[in-house]
Amino acid sequence: MITKYISLFSVCMTNCPTLIVMVGLPARGKTYISKKLTRYLNWIGVPTKEFNVGQYRRDLVKTYKSFEFFLPDNEEGLKIRKQCALAALNDVRRYLCEENGHVAVFDATNTTRERRETIYKFGEENGYKTFFVESVCVDPEVIAANIVQVKLGSPDYVDCGSDEAAEDFMKRIECYKNSYETLDENLDKDLSYIKIMDVGRSYLVNRVMDHIQSRIVYYLMNIHVTPRSIYLCRHGESELNLKGRIGGDTGLSHRGKKFAKSLAQFINEQNSKDLKVWTSQMKRTIQTAEALGVPYEQWKVLNEIDAGVCEEMTYEEIQEHYPLEFALRDQDKYRYRYPKGESYEDLVQRLEPVIMELERQENVLVICHQAVMRCLLAYFLDKPAEQLPYLKCPLHTVLKLTPVAYGCKVESIFLNVEAVNTHRDKPQNVDISRPPEEALVTVPAHQ
Repeated sequence: MITKYISLFSVCMTNCPTLIVMVGLPARGKTYISKKLTRYLNWIGVPTKEFNVGQYRRDLVKTYKSFEFFLPDNEEGLKIRKQCALAALNDVRRYLCEENGHVAVFDATNTTRERRETIYKFGEENGYKTFFVESVCVDPEVIAANIVQVKLGSPDYVDCGSDEAAEDFMKRIECYKNSYETLDENLDKDLSYIKIMDVGRSYLVNRVMDHIQSRIVYYLMNIHVTPRSIYLCRHGESELNLKGRIGGDTGLSHRGKKFAKSLAQFINEQNSKDLKVWTSQMKRTIQTAEALGVPYEQWKVLNEIDAGVCEEMTYEEIQEHYPLEFALRDQDKYRYRYPKGESYEDLVQRLEPVIMELERQENVLVICHQAVMRCLLAYFLDKPAEQLPYLKCPLHTVLKLTPVAYGCKVESIFLNVEAVNTHRDKPQNVDISRPPEEALVTVPAHQ
Protein backbone atom coordinates (compact mmCIF):
# COMPACT_ATOMS: atom_id res chain seq x y z
CA MET A 1 0.00 0.00 0.00
CA ILE A 2 1.55 3.30 -1.02
CA THR A 3 -0.27 5.10 1.81
CA LYS A 4 2.22 3.65 4.27
CA TYR A 5 4.59 6.48 3.37
CA ILE A 6 2.14 9.14 4.48
CA SER A 7 1.38 10.14 8.07
CA LEU A 8 -2.38 10.15 8.52
CA PHE A 9 -2.36 11.29 12.12
CA SER A 10 -2.32 14.72 13.71
CA VAL A 11 0.51 15.82 15.95
CA CYS A 12 0.13 14.67 19.57
CA MET A 13 1.96 16.84 22.07
CA THR A 14 0.30 15.66 25.27
CA ASN A 15 -0.51 12.26 26.71
CA CYS A 16 -4.02 13.30 27.75
CA PRO A 17 -6.49 15.97 26.62
CA THR A 18 -6.12 19.52 27.87
CA LEU A 19 -8.97 21.75 29.04
CA ILE A 20 -8.17 25.47 28.87
CA VAL A 21 -10.47 27.54 31.08
CA MET A 22 -10.78 31.28 30.50
CA VAL A 23 -11.25 33.56 33.53
CA GLY A 24 -12.10 37.25 33.74
CA LEU A 25 -14.69 39.99 33.68
CA PRO A 26 -16.46 40.86 30.41
CA ALA A 27 -14.51 43.07 27.95
CA ARG A 28 -11.13 41.70 29.07
CA GLY A 29 -10.25 40.00 25.80
CA LYS A 30 -11.08 36.42 26.77
CA THR A 31 -12.73 35.56 23.46
CA TYR A 32 -9.92 37.30 21.56
CA ILE A 33 -7.40 35.11 23.40
CA SER A 34 -9.55 31.98 22.94
CA LYS A 35 -9.82 32.43 19.19
CA LYS A 36 -6.14 33.25 18.67
CA LEU A 37 -5.01 30.35 20.84
CA THR A 38 -7.34 27.93 19.06
CA ARG A 39 -6.06 29.13 15.68
CA TYR A 40 -2.43 28.74 16.74
CA LEU A 41 -2.82 25.24 18.20
CA ASN A 42 -4.70 23.99 15.14
CA TRP A 43 -2.02 25.49 12.89
CA ILE A 44 0.80 23.62 14.64
CA GLY A 45 -1.21 20.39 14.35
CA VAL A 46 -2.96 20.11 17.74
CA PRO A 47 -6.74 19.57 17.17
CA THR A 48 -8.38 22.34 19.21
CA LYS A 49 -11.89 23.76 19.49
CA GLU A 50 -13.33 26.65 21.47
CA PHE A 51 -16.63 26.54 23.34
CA ASN A 52 -18.07 30.01 23.95
CA VAL A 53 -20.76 29.87 26.65
CA GLY A 54 -22.09 33.27 25.57
CA GLN A 55 -22.97 31.76 22.19
CA TYR A 56 -24.78 28.89 23.89
CA ARG A 57 -26.81 31.51 25.80
CA ARG A 58 -27.62 33.40 22.59
CA ASP A 59 -28.71 30.18 20.89
CA LEU A 60 -31.02 29.35 23.81
CA VAL A 61 -32.36 32.84 24.55
CA LYS A 62 -33.02 34.28 21.13
CA THR A 63 -33.67 37.86 22.28
CA TYR A 64 -31.38 39.74 24.66
CA LYS A 65 -33.22 42.40 26.67
CA SER A 66 -30.80 44.05 29.08
CA PHE A 67 -28.03 43.68 31.67
CA GLU A 68 -30.68 42.61 34.21
CA PHE A 69 -30.36 39.07 32.85
CA PHE A 70 -26.91 38.96 34.52
CA LEU A 71 -27.93 40.32 37.94
CA PRO A 72 -26.83 37.98 40.77
CA ASP A 73 -30.38 37.79 42.13
CA ASN A 74 -31.99 37.00 38.76
CA GLU A 75 -32.86 33.35 39.41
CA GLU A 76 -34.11 32.67 35.89
CA GLY A 77 -30.96 34.18 34.41
CA LEU A 78 -28.74 32.12 36.75
CA LYS A 79 -30.60 28.95 35.82
CA ILE A 80 -30.19 29.59 32.08
CA ARG A 81 -26.51 30.50 32.41
CA LYS A 82 -25.81 27.34 34.41
CA GLN A 83 -27.70 25.28 31.83
CA CYS A 84 -25.60 26.79 29.04
CA ALA A 85 -22.34 26.15 30.91
CA LEU A 86 -23.29 22.49 31.45
CA ALA A 87 -24.27 22.11 27.80
CA ALA A 88 -20.89 23.53 26.77
CA LEU A 89 -19.04 21.17 29.13
CA ASN A 90 -20.96 18.21 27.73
CA ASP A 91 -19.82 19.25 24.25
CA VAL A 92 -16.26 19.59 25.58
CA ARG A 93 -16.46 16.01 26.83
CA ARG A 94 -17.81 14.79 23.50
CA TYR A 95 -15.07 16.62 21.55
CA LEU A 96 -12.20 15.37 23.71
CA CYS A 97 -13.47 11.84 24.32
CA GLU A 98 -15.33 10.93 21.12
CA GLU A 99 -14.08 13.25 18.37
CA ASN A 100 -10.33 12.86 18.96
CA GLY A 101 -9.84 16.46 20.05
CA HIS A 102 -6.67 17.24 22.00
CA VAL A 103 -7.46 20.67 23.45
CA ALA A 104 -10.77 22.36 24.34
CA VAL A 105 -11.01 26.06 25.22
CA PHE A 106 -13.88 26.81 27.61
CA ASP A 107 -14.62 30.50 27.07
CA ALA A 108 -16.73 32.03 29.84
CA THR A 109 -16.26 34.47 32.74
CA ASN A 110 -15.69 31.74 35.37
CA THR A 111 -15.17 34.54 37.89
CA THR A 112 -15.88 32.60 41.11
CA ARG A 113 -13.65 30.06 42.79
CA GLU A 114 -16.67 27.80 43.21
CA ARG A 115 -17.31 27.73 39.44
CA ARG A 116 -13.64 27.05 38.73
CA GLU A 117 -13.57 24.19 41.27
CA THR A 118 -16.58 22.62 39.52
CA ILE A 119 -14.83 22.80 36.16
CA TYR A 120 -11.58 21.47 37.63
CA LYS A 121 -13.42 18.46 39.10
CA PHE A 122 -15.08 17.93 35.72
CA GLY A 123 -11.60 17.79 34.19
CA GLU A 124 -10.32 15.37 36.81
CA GLU A 125 -13.29 13.04 36.39
CA ASN A 126 -12.68 12.84 32.66
CA GLY A 127 -8.90 12.59 32.76
CA TYR A 128 -8.11 16.07 31.43
CA LYS A 129 -5.29 18.38 32.40
CA THR A 130 -6.86 21.74 33.26
CA PHE A 131 -5.07 25.01 32.59
CA PHE A 132 -6.59 28.39 33.53
CA VAL A 133 -6.00 31.58 31.54
CA GLU A 134 -7.07 34.73 33.37
CA SER A 135 -7.14 38.15 31.73
CA VAL A 136 -7.06 41.00 34.25
CA CYS A 137 -7.46 44.55 32.99
CA VAL A 138 -7.84 47.76 35.00
CA ASP A 139 -6.89 50.19 32.24
CA PRO A 140 -10.13 52.06 31.40
CA GLU A 141 -8.92 52.95 27.90
CA VAL A 142 -8.31 49.29 27.02
CA ILE A 143 -11.71 48.28 28.40
CA ALA A 144 -13.47 51.08 26.51
CA ALA A 145 -11.71 50.16 23.27
CA ASN A 146 -12.69 46.52 23.68
CA ILE A 147 -16.32 47.44 24.23
CA VAL A 148 -16.35 49.58 21.08
CA GLN A 149 -14.49 47.07 18.87
CA VAL A 150 -16.14 43.87 19.98
CA LYS A 151 -19.18 44.09 22.18
CA LEU A 152 -21.02 46.78 20.25
CA GLY A 153 -20.92 44.47 17.24
CA SER A 154 -22.38 41.62 19.28
CA PRO A 155 -25.74 40.12 18.29
CA ASP A 156 -26.94 41.21 21.76
CA TYR A 157 -26.89 44.85 20.61
CA VAL A 158 -27.88 44.59 16.98
CA ASP A 159 -30.93 46.83 17.50
CA CYS A 160 -29.29 49.30 19.93
CA GLY A 161 -27.55 52.60 19.45
CA SER A 162 -23.86 52.69 20.40
CA ASP A 163 -24.36 54.82 23.53
CA GLU A 164 -27.24 52.68 24.76
CA ALA A 165 -25.29 49.49 24.11
CA ALA A 166 -22.16 50.78 25.85
CA GLU A 167 -24.17 51.83 28.91
CA ASP A 168 -25.90 48.46 29.12
CA PHE A 169 -22.64 46.59 28.76
CA MET A 170 -20.94 48.60 31.51
CA LYS A 171 -23.83 47.65 33.79
CA ARG A 172 -23.38 44.01 32.74
CA ILE A 173 -19.75 44.19 33.88
CA GLU A 174 -20.88 45.56 37.25
CA CYS A 175 -23.07 42.48 37.70
CA TYR A 176 -19.93 40.35 37.94
CA LYS A 177 -17.63 42.63 39.94
CA ASN A 178 -18.89 41.93 43.47
CA SER A 179 -18.56 38.16 43.11
CA TYR A 180 -15.30 38.19 41.11
CA GLU A 181 -12.51 36.20 42.77
CA THR A 182 -9.23 36.47 40.91
CA LEU A 183 -6.73 33.60 40.78
CA ASP A 184 -4.66 33.86 43.96
CA GLU A 185 -1.00 32.86 44.42
CA ASN A 186 -1.79 31.20 47.76
CA LEU A 187 -5.39 30.01 47.49
CA ASP A 188 -4.84 28.63 43.97
CA LYS A 189 -1.22 27.55 44.33
CA ASP A 190 -2.03 23.99 43.22
CA LEU A 191 -3.65 25.06 39.93
CA SER A 192 -1.89 25.42 36.58
CA TYR A 193 -2.49 28.90 35.17
CA ILE A 194 -1.24 32.04 33.49
CA LYS A 195 -2.50 35.42 34.61
CA ILE A 196 -2.26 38.18 31.99
CA MET A 197 -2.32 41.75 33.31
CA ASP A 198 -3.42 44.67 31.11
CA VAL A 199 -3.10 42.83 27.77
CA GLY A 200 0.49 41.77 28.33
CA ARG A 201 2.00 44.42 30.59
CA SER A 202 2.96 41.63 33.01
CA TYR A 203 2.31 37.93 33.61
CA LEU A 204 2.06 35.46 36.45
CA VAL A 205 2.63 31.81 35.56
CA ASN A 206 2.02 28.95 37.99
CA ARG A 207 2.66 25.19 37.79
CA VAL A 208 3.13 24.58 34.06
CA MET A 209 2.68 20.81 33.89
CA ASP A 210 3.60 19.66 30.37
CA HIS A 211 4.80 20.55 26.90
CA ILE A 212 1.45 21.77 25.57
CA GLN A 213 0.97 24.12 28.55
CA SER A 214 4.45 25.54 28.02
CA ARG A 215 3.63 26.15 24.34
CA ILE A 216 0.42 27.92 25.37
CA VAL A 217 2.28 30.14 27.85
CA TYR A 218 4.97 31.00 25.31
CA TYR A 219 2.37 31.93 22.70
CA LEU A 220 0.25 34.04 25.07
CA MET A 221 3.31 35.96 26.21
CA ASN A 222 4.05 36.99 22.61
CA ILE A 223 0.69 38.25 21.30
CA HIS A 224 -0.38 41.89 21.51
CA VAL A 225 -3.24 44.12 20.36
CA THR A 226 -1.30 47.07 18.91
CA PRO A 227 -2.74 48.10 15.50
CA ARG A 228 -0.39 47.08 12.67
CA SER A 229 -0.12 45.71 9.15
CA ILE A 230 1.65 42.59 7.92
CA TYR A 231 2.56 42.49 4.22
CA LEU A 232 3.17 39.11 2.61
CA CYS A 233 4.49 38.61 -0.91
CA ARG A 234 6.58 36.23 -2.94
CA HIS A 235 9.85 37.26 -4.56
CA GLY A 236 9.73 38.63 -8.07
CA GLU A 237 9.68 36.16 -10.93
CA SER A 238 12.92 34.13 -11.00
CA GLU A 239 14.87 32.57 -13.86
CA LEU A 240 13.64 29.11 -12.82
CA ASN A 241 10.03 30.37 -12.66
CA LEU A 242 10.36 31.16 -16.36
CA LYS A 243 11.38 27.55 -17.04
CA GLY A 244 8.67 26.02 -14.83
CA ARG A 245 11.24 24.49 -12.49
CA ILE A 246 10.73 24.22 -8.74
CA GLY A 247 13.14 25.25 -5.98
CA GLY A 248 16.69 26.13 -6.81
CA ASP A 249 18.46 29.40 -6.01
CA THR A 250 18.50 31.55 -9.11
CA GLY A 251 18.15 35.30 -9.33
CA LEU A 252 15.33 37.44 -10.68
CA SER A 253 14.21 37.56 -14.28
CA HIS A 254 13.70 40.87 -16.09
CA ARG A 255 10.03 40.90 -15.01
CA GLY A 256 11.05 39.96 -11.48
CA LYS A 257 13.31 43.01 -11.27
CA LYS A 258 10.48 45.24 -12.49
CA PHE A 259 8.27 43.80 -9.74
CA ALA A 260 10.93 44.61 -7.14
CA LYS A 261 10.86 48.26 -8.26
CA SER A 262 7.05 48.31 -8.20
CA LEU A 263 7.09 46.77 -4.72
CA ALA A 264 9.47 49.51 -3.53
CA GLN A 265 7.07 52.18 -4.80
CA PHE A 266 4.07 50.46 -3.24
CA ILE A 267 5.72 50.04 0.17
CA ASN A 268 6.94 53.63 0.15
CA GLU A 269 3.35 54.80 -0.42
CA GLN A 270 2.10 52.82 2.58
CA ASN A 271 3.99 55.04 5.05
CA SER A 272 4.11 52.19 7.56
CA LYS A 273 5.84 53.30 10.75
CA ASP A 274 9.09 51.47 11.57
CA LEU A 275 8.45 48.83 8.90
CA LYS A 276 10.67 45.75 9.20
CA VAL A 277 11.56 43.75 6.10
CA TRP A 278 12.30 40.02 6.27
CA THR A 279 13.54 37.74 3.48
CA SER A 280 14.76 34.19 3.12
CA GLN A 281 18.44 33.48 2.43
CA MET A 282 17.75 32.79 -1.23
CA LYS A 283 18.90 35.11 -4.03
CA ARG A 284 15.46 35.85 -5.45
CA THR A 285 14.04 37.22 -2.17
CA ILE A 286 17.22 39.13 -1.34
CA GLN A 287 17.28 40.78 -4.78
CA THR A 288 13.61 41.72 -4.36
CA ALA A 289 14.33 43.31 -0.97
CA GLU A 290 17.43 45.20 -2.13
CA ALA A 291 15.30 47.20 -4.56
CA LEU A 292 13.48 48.68 -1.55
CA GLY A 293 16.59 50.54 -0.45
CA VAL A 294 15.95 49.85 3.24
CA PRO A 295 17.56 47.51 5.79
CA TYR A 296 16.27 43.94 5.79
CA GLU A 297 16.79 40.76 7.78
CA GLN A 298 17.51 37.34 6.27
CA TRP A 299 15.81 34.32 7.87
CA LYS A 300 16.98 30.84 6.96
CA VAL A 301 13.64 29.42 8.19
CA LEU A 302 11.90 31.46 5.45
CA ASN A 303 13.67 29.47 2.72
CA GLU A 304 11.37 27.68 0.28
CA ILE A 305 10.22 24.13 0.99
CA ASP A 306 13.04 21.68 0.31
CA ALA A 307 12.06 19.54 -2.67
CA GLY A 308 14.93 17.12 -2.05
CA VAL A 309 15.78 15.00 -5.11
CA CYS A 310 13.17 16.95 -7.10
CA GLU A 311 14.90 20.34 -6.78
CA GLU A 312 15.06 22.27 -10.05
CA MET A 313 12.86 19.74 -11.87
CA THR A 314 9.61 20.46 -13.71
CA TYR A 315 6.46 18.67 -12.57
CA GLU A 316 6.45 16.76 -15.85
CA GLU A 317 9.98 15.50 -15.10
CA ILE A 318 8.97 14.50 -11.57
CA GLN A 319 6.01 12.54 -12.95
CA GLU A 320 8.31 10.82 -15.47
CA HIS A 321 11.23 9.99 -13.17
CA TYR A 322 9.38 9.54 -9.83
CA PRO A 323 5.85 8.34 -10.71
CA LEU A 324 5.29 6.80 -7.25
CA GLU A 325 6.29 10.02 -5.49
CA PHE A 326 4.08 12.00 -7.86
CA ALA A 327 1.10 9.78 -6.95
CA LEU A 328 1.85 9.98 -3.22
CA ARG A 329 1.88 13.76 -3.33
CA ASP A 330 -1.49 13.76 -5.07
CA GLN A 331 -2.93 11.69 -2.22
CA ASP A 332 -1.96 14.01 0.63
CA LYS A 333 -0.21 17.17 -0.43
CA TYR A 334 0.05 18.54 3.12
CA ARG A 335 1.82 15.53 4.67
CA TYR A 336 3.73 14.29 1.63
CA ARG A 337 7.50 14.65 2.10
CA TYR A 338 9.84 14.90 -0.89
CA PRO A 339 12.61 12.25 -0.80
CA LYS A 340 15.48 13.88 1.14
CA GLY A 341 13.26 16.97 1.40
CA GLU A 342 10.33 18.42 3.34
CA SER A 343 6.54 18.32 3.57
CA TYR A 344 4.17 21.22 4.21
CA GLU A 345 3.72 19.73 7.68
CA ASP A 346 7.48 20.00 8.22
CA LEU A 347 7.40 23.55 6.92
CA VAL A 348 4.74 24.62 9.42
CA GLN A 349 6.93 23.39 12.29
CA ARG A 350 9.93 25.21 10.80
CA LEU A 351 7.95 28.45 10.50
CA GLU A 352 6.63 28.58 14.06
CA PRO A 353 9.39 31.00 15.19
CA VAL A 354 8.36 33.33 12.35
CA ILE A 355 4.75 33.31 13.52
CA MET A 356 5.85 34.03 17.10
CA GLU A 357 7.97 36.94 15.94
CA LEU A 358 5.18 38.27 13.68
CA GLU A 359 2.91 38.26 16.74
CA ARG A 360 5.52 40.21 18.71
CA GLN A 361 6.24 42.81 16.01
CA GLU A 362 4.22 45.68 14.59
CA ASN A 363 4.55 46.52 10.86
CA VAL A 364 6.40 43.84 8.87
CA LEU A 365 6.94 43.00 5.18
CA VAL A 366 7.79 39.32 4.57
CA ILE A 367 9.26 38.56 1.13
CA CYS A 368 9.21 34.80 0.82
CA HIS A 369 8.21 31.84 -1.39
CA GLN A 370 4.97 30.17 -2.46
CA ALA A 371 4.90 27.25 0.02
CA VAL A 372 6.15 29.46 2.85
CA MET A 373 3.56 32.14 2.10
CA ARG A 374 0.81 29.50 2.05
CA CYS A 375 1.81 28.33 5.52
CA LEU A 376 1.90 31.85 6.95
CA LEU A 377 -1.38 32.76 5.26
CA ALA A 378 -3.08 29.63 6.59
CA TYR A 379 -2.26 30.76 10.12
CA PHE A 380 -3.80 34.20 9.68
CA LEU A 381 -6.81 32.92 7.71
CA ASP A 382 -7.40 30.00 10.10
CA LYS A 383 -7.34 27.49 7.26
CA PRO A 384 -7.17 23.73 7.96
CA ALA A 385 -4.20 21.63 6.88
CA GLU A 386 -6.15 20.08 3.99
CA GLN A 387 -6.68 23.51 2.39
CA LEU A 388 -3.27 25.01 3.17
CA PRO A 389 -1.38 23.66 0.10
CA TYR A 390 -4.02 25.10 -2.24
CA LEU A 391 -4.11 28.70 -0.98
CA LYS A 392 -3.65 31.14 -3.83
CA CYS A 393 -0.35 33.02 -3.59
CA PRO A 394 0.45 34.28 -7.10
CA LEU A 395 3.61 36.09 -8.11
CA HIS A 396 3.70 39.89 -8.09
CA THR A 397 0.82 40.17 -5.61
CA VAL A 398 1.02 41.72 -2.14
CA LEU A 399 -1.35 40.66 0.63
CA LYS A 400 -1.86 43.28 3.32
CA LEU A 401 -3.08 41.68 6.56
CA THR A 402 -4.60 43.82 9.29
CA PRO A 403 -5.39 41.97 12.53
CA VAL A 404 -8.80 42.88 13.97
CA ALA A 405 -10.78 41.79 17.03
CA TYR A 406 -11.51 38.17 16.17
CA GLY A 407 -9.51 37.60 13.02
CA CYS A 408 -7.84 39.51 10.23
CA LYS A 409 -8.73 41.69 7.24
CA VAL A 410 -6.83 41.21 3.99
CA GLU A 411 -6.29 43.34 0.91
CA SER A 412 -4.91 41.69 -2.21
CA ILE A 413 -2.91 44.09 -4.41
CA PHE A 414 -1.60 42.94 -7.80
CA LEU A 415 1.36 44.97 -9.07
CA ASN A 416 1.20 44.95 -12.87
CA VAL A 417 4.84 45.08 -13.96
CA GLU A 418 3.94 45.16 -17.66
CA ALA A 419 2.35 48.60 -17.46
CA VAL A 420 4.46 51.68 -18.20
CA ASN A 421 3.24 53.22 -14.96
CA THR A 422 2.73 50.83 -12.08
CA HIS A 423 -0.88 49.70 -12.10
CA ARG A 424 -2.53 48.14 -9.09
CA ASP A 425 -5.73 46.20 -9.06
CA LYS A 426 -8.29 47.67 -6.71
CA PRO A 427 -7.57 46.26 -3.24
CA GLN A 428 -10.12 43.74 -2.03
CA ASN A 429 -11.15 44.13 1.61
CA VAL A 430 -11.99 40.74 3.07
CA ASP A 431 -13.19 39.85 6.57
CA ILE A 432 -11.08 36.82 7.48
CA SER A 433 -13.50 35.88 10.23
CA ARG A 434 -15.49 34.69 7.20
CA PRO A 435 -12.73 33.54 4.85
CA PRO A 436 -13.67 34.06 1.20
CA GLU A 437 -13.70 31.27 -1.32
CA GLU A 438 -11.53 33.39 -3.60
CA ALA A 439 -8.75 32.94 -1.05
CA LEU A 440 -8.61 29.37 -2.31
CA VAL A 441 -7.75 28.15 -5.75
CA THR A 442 -8.42 24.74 -7.20
CA VAL A 443 -5.23 23.54 -8.85
CA PRO A 444 -3.90 20.12 -9.75
CA ALA A 445 -2.52 18.44 -6.61
CA HIS A 446 0.97 18.21 -8.14
CA GLN A 447 1.40 21.97 -8.48
